[in-house]
Amino acid sequence: MNRFEGKIVIVTGAGSGIGAGTARRFLREGATVVVNGRREHKLRETIAGFDPGKSLVHPGDVADEGYVKRLVEDTIARFGKLDVLVNNAGFAIFGPFAQTTTQDWRRILATNLDAVYFGCREALPHLLKTKGSIVNLSSASGLGGDWGMSSYNAAKGAVTNFTRSLALEYGSRGVRVNAVAPSLTTTEATADIVKMGAAMAAFRDRSPIGRSATPDEIASVVAFLASDDAIFVNGVNLPVDGGLHSSNGQPNFLSLFGQS
Repeated sequence: MNRFEGKIVIVTGAGSGIGAGTARRFLREGATVVVNGRREHKLRETIAGFDPGKSLVHPGDVADEGYVKRLVEDTIARFGKLDVLVNNAGFAIFGPFAQTTTQDWRRILATNLDAVYFGCREALPHLLKTKGSIVNLSSASGLGGDWGMSSYNAAKGAVTNFTRSLALEYGSRGVRVNAVAPSLTTTEATADIVKMGAAMAAFRDRSPIGRSATPDEIASVVAFLASDDAIFVNGVNLPVDGGLHSSNGQPNFLSLFGQS
């Protein structure tokens, strides 16, 4: 497919994981992609093997308001327009709420929430001209609570509702705003969790598909939401979680009675 031929796309947090998978998906579908992340060498790994004329490596921290302004300005200066913004950059800190420091709280909100605000604010004037699209990365943690992830839940919950609000404001003006809400995905950031037998056993007990997602599986949904195939999809926070959200939270009664 070449759904994005001639389109200009910014993907934040594109040096690894879902961001890298998403950037490569857009490149494979013909887009010109501006890849952002804090580690330049990882960004270059993301675009390796693709036409160098169809990408721009733009290292920097999207928690920095001034940097995000430069990111969008440089994109417009280089390519003349912007069609898609993917706000993917993010990270989590695990631990009891009582151990959450002010520094941790502010770091989580700066990267997971402030960066989304900065990106949308700077991109929207240009997306209005192209009738473009925004896809935010929320999370299953933005649709419900987790043990030991209060700051991440707060940030991703805000992204979820921020997405809805922008969709209301900008949908009639031609800009669709949606979000994907992945559950556990096998990435560099989650490698230690995926390797933990007990953690994965607990996850499999709750997930109908019984495994973590791959970055490419999340990227395919991001690309769908950004494409004209989803032209009437706006304000959606789409769970990409293998059916995890389908549970009402009660235990698997079949397994309790040995019938699973």
